[in-house]
Amino acid sequence: MLIASFAVFIMLAGLGVVGFTYFSTGVVLPDQIPLPQSTTVYTSDGKGLVAKLGNENRTLITKGQMPQHVRDAVAAAEDRNFYRHSGVDYKGIARAAWNNFTGGSRQGASTITQQYARNAYESLEDDTYARKVREAIFASKLNDEFSKDEIMENYLNVIYFGRGAYGVEAAAQTFFGKPASELTVGEGAVLAGLIKQPEKTATHNGYDPAVSPEDAKLRWDYVLDGMVAEGWLAAAERPTEFPEVKPLAEGGNGFGVATPRGNVINYVRAEMEQWGLCTNTGAEGKPSCTDELRKGGYRITTTIDDKMQTAMENAARVEVKGSVLNGQPDNLMAAGVAVDPKTGRVLAYYGGESGADTDWAGKNTDQNGTLYGGHPPASSFKVYTLAAAIEAGISVNSRWDAMPFTPEGYESRIYNAGRDVSKTCGKSCTLDESTVKSYNVPFFHVAEQIGPDKVVSMARQAGITTMWNESDETVTPYNLLAEKPEDLAPKHFDRVVGYGQYPITVLDHANGLATLANDGVFHQAHFVLKVEQKDKDTGEWKVVRGTGEKLDGQQRIRKEVTDEVTAVLKQIPKANGDALSGGRQAAGKTGTWELQDTEHNSNAWMVGYDDNLATAIWIGSKDTKKRAILDKNKNDIGGSTMPADVWKKFMDDALKGAPESDLPRITGVGDDKAGNGELPKPEEPDCGPLGLFCPDDDNGDNNGDNNGDNNGDNNGDNGGDIGFPPPPNGGNDRPGRG
Repeated sequence: MLIASFAVFIMLAGLGVVGFTYFSTGVVLPDQIPLPQSTTVYTSDGKGLVAKLGNENRTLITKGQMPQHVRDAVAAAEDRNFYRHSGVDYKGIARAAWNNFTGGSRQGASTITQQYARNAYESLEDDTYARKVREAIFASKLNDEFSKDEIMENYLNVIYFGRGAYGVEAAAQTFFGKPASELTVGEGAVLAGLIKQPEKTATHNGYDPAVSPEDAKLRWDYVLDGMVAEGWLAAAERPTEFPEVKPLAEGGNGFGVATPRGNVINYVRAEMEQWGLCTNTGAEGKPSCTDELRKGGYRITTTIDDKMQTAMENAARVEVKGSVLNGQPDNLMAAGVAVDPKTGRVLAYYGGESGADTDWAGKNTDQNGTLYGGHPPASSFKVYTLAAAIEAGISVNSRWDAMPFTPEGYESRIYNAGRDVSKTCGKSCTLDESTVKSYNVPFFHVAEQIGPDKVVSMARQAGITTMWNESDETVTPYNLLAEKPEDLAPKHFDRVVGYGQYPITVLDHANGLATLANDGVFHQAHFVLKVEQKDKDTGEWKVVRGTGEKLDGQQRIRKEVTDEVTAVLKQIPKANGDALSGGRQAAGKTGTWELQDTEHNSNAWMVGYDDNLATAIWIGSKDTKKRAILDKNKNDIGGSTMPADVWKKFMDDALKGAPESDLPRITGVGDDKAGNGELPKPEEPDCGPLGLFCPDDDNGDNNGDNNGDNNGDNNGDNGGDIGFPPPPNGGNDRPGRG
């Protein structure tokens, strides 16, 4: 009796709560509903604007402007009992509950009235049983106070259709370029079908015809079949040809990111997911990061320096008058990233004109879920090979054979991209000289001697997270953080890794340079300083708990190593004619990757740093049918030309007012006899008057025989014609002129 009494008490209490909620709840129309709060993303000073998110594309219209067939199509798609139930479809709830209980596909039972309530009232956004009760109460009261036509009108002004379009009027313009009043039956059915899943997620392709045409057609048929079954459309009048839908706008719907700073927002979303605020992959129990940014009302301060970002855009954007690329061929595309070495803060980022399009500076995912975005770094990658060599105890004064040769098992020769080293250092090039003049052959030998896994490991320690390789016509990304270097090389990354065959991203490269600039202390490149949200009670902005940057640097590379690397690299900008203004010291390295079967190039880099700033610049082609990169005068673009000009223009502007750096000097630390090159001939001894003090002839003969014969036998067959190694990413390129 006690248990029964307690159960009755609980039920009565629950009914009392439901009853109180019912009678205390008021309902409103769309013009009284507060629109979702927008999110504003600022530069690091809290003043410059990166993006304003959540500006909804919405135009309210009346039911008289909504054709009856559009309203019927929506009912057929979302709630076929709409005109018969009282706001809540109890039969539908029972049917869905039974289906879920018996192990069938998971179903909901929300009516159009309930969906409208959920979209109209912020208090109904969470996914709890209490919310479902309140939703049902709201729906019932809406049904009591408004007619079906009024509810449908309100619903069609609130609901989201995808591509940034809220409400049927915006959707009609977005998908068909016409007002809702002019929609045909077939077009109305397309829009109705979108409501269930307007955009692609990790678990569903969505019903946008431009993204998932097959699924959209199936959904379209379902809507039209429902209209016929309900008697809202005569079978003879049923459309048979799927309407033509406008393609996705170039750069997507924008969502506040259709600007040169828009790619920053994609990294903001990624960091919000890392903090657990939302999900970008459709994980259960978390709101979408896109929705959070659209409706969350955040104030986000990024690491982007407004002055430096403007300097990057002024140097790299084709559209900016006075930029290096302005007036150049349309296929050319530049990307640039600048990182603060002491913190890992990304101070400037340019990966394209829109954050809804390809990010040329970072990683992208295509419709098949494949990761892409890397570019062959060519000789600019030698900074990591050089560091790995010094770490292995090899001096930059060691000597290496630079003559072209064909390694065992290779079909083509390793060469120096058209440079005749036989007239310079030949078989006795120092590692220092090989770096400055960017000879490839010595770096192949270095990678072979220390092991390509050591090169991959050094790149990983510096900050390279992903490298791509091609095998069996498939370009495969490899996560360096998830796999051991010894498992990746030489299996996937052979000795040609020494001079940059395998693609990496501009962002990763900038992060790696920042580690070299910071005496080997690594900071993860990041974009967000703080995330704030208004307190609903006080209206004050408060930092969202668990967010914000973490400046926990790690000593990943010995300072002795990075000092020697920097000392070598600081010779390059001046040698190439790209020294910074005012004699400011900076380390730098160029890189050029050639286009196979042509005399032209496909990728060109200039990367470099001082104590204040690490910057990577890439130039390539955004036109897959026109991959050669030529300037307006039909000249080949190499690392020391246009990319170096962009790098210098940006660095000169960005570093104005910054303290000048005093970069290290070469020490020659390590074994200077570690290389495979010929040692320099000893100087003739001073024998004194009449040669009385010269050593015995036997010693001279022995030295002469040993040095001459051994070097001749070991190295003599390696000279010859210039060739190129196996094709890299895409099978279209080969190493360039450095």
